[in-house]
Amino acid sequence: MNAAMNDVLLVITNLPDEQAAGLLAQRLIGERVAACVNQLAACRSTYRWQGKVETASEVPLLIKTTRAAYPRLEQLIREIHPYELPEIIAVPVTTGLPAYLDWVMQETSIFKE
Repeated sequence: MNAAMNDVLLVITNLPDEQAAGLLAQRLIGERVAACVNQLAACRSTYRWQGKVETASEVPLLIKTTRAAYPRLEQLIREIHPYELPEIIAVPVTTGLPAYLDWVMQETSIFKE
């Protein structure tokens, strides 16, 4: 399949707990908008929200997807995510093991650009 440069994206989001993170990960894989979702250990996040400094425990997700699948992935995150304003950051993957990048493309191939 040979993934073209920047076709693969790493999307980062954080959820409030393991259950919410697990449910989102399962849905993203089930709908084939992601090839792989890594659910990391909980971390502490400090941020300013509505004029106040907040600190919360959050569970990060690292989501491997493609540019073609990204619009649907973002839509699902926004529908499922419990936060009013979820963090959704997409970073282009410019270099990686070609066979792995091809695998990401194949797993999300129902979405074409």
